[in-house]
Amino acid sequence: MGGIYWRIEKGRAGKLSGRHAFKDLTKGYTRERRARIEARKKELRAAMLLHELRQARAMTQKVLGEALNVKQPAVARLERRADMYVSNLRAYIEAMGGRLSIVAKFPQGDVTITNFSDMDEEAPSV
Repeated sequence: MGGIYWRIEKGRAGKLSGRHAFKDLTKGYTRERRARIEARKKELRAAMLLHELRQARAMTQKVLGEALNVKQPAVARLERRADMYVSNLRAYIEAMGGRLSIVAKFPQGDVTITNFSDMDEEAPSV
């Protein structure tokens, strides 16, 4: 195909030149398709890995490390962990401008756990 990319959509093939603005590509979408896209975007935003969240916030590991007073490799290690201290996770989230909430979900309803919200300590070493 020599540098030209092809797409296959509903059995049709066509060239993608990369010369069109995204809004022009989505201009012909139906209202239903736009609604499905928005719903999927919400789903994807609702559950992210830490590195995906950082990337979505347009932050590098280096910049986040500076906010946490640690070096970039420490941020990389934190993002790979499956288990960590709540204080480390809270510091990570707050360094990106967020606020950590821990919610227990039960069939009868959700309960926000407040034990961790009033912790006033220095940012831990990640």
